[in-house]
Amino acid sequence: MKGRGELLLYLDYDGVLHHENVLWHPKIGAYMSAPDGYVLFQHAELLERMLAPYPQVQIVLSTSWVRRYGCARSTKQLRPALRARVIGATFHSKMNEFEFGEKPRGMQVWEDVLKRRPRAWLALDDDWLDWPECCLDNYVKTHLSDGLSDPAVQEEFVQKLRGMCK
Repeated sequence: MKGRGELLLYLDYDGVLHHENVLWHPKIGAYMSAPDGYVLFQHAELLERMLAPYPQVQIVLSTSWVRRYGCARSTKQLRPALRARVIGATFHSKMNEFEFGEKPRGMQVWEDVLKRRPRAWLALDDDWLDWPECCLDNYVKTHLSDGLSDPAVQEEFVQKLRGMCK
């Protein structure tokens, strides 16, 4: 499995790269229901800059977008430099989608960590419910509407990213 012995970032989209209130429509796809000034993937460039000093960090998608669109289509939403880092997702088509969806995000990530066995990992996610206690040092909770752009979130992420990449 890709990522074994590597440095991994588990990446959610909603509430991280843009406002958390993203909806899906069968004809138009993903759209945002948020105040003016919010757009899809508005913080992707920020994440790209934050990861730039750490080219060894690979990305595993832990977003519900993968269940909706698949890993390949979800990855295409990212900027090229981020897209090149994606090695997979916590969900794949051979899994039972209902069982996977019933698990809290933290358990989805933790089970993937146990399978991939990375050297070190971090998770960026706005979903804070039911993360296993053993994962909390590897977890950065983002702001629901401001995502990664929140200064406190950036500070925590940079600190943990530096520590992981030592």
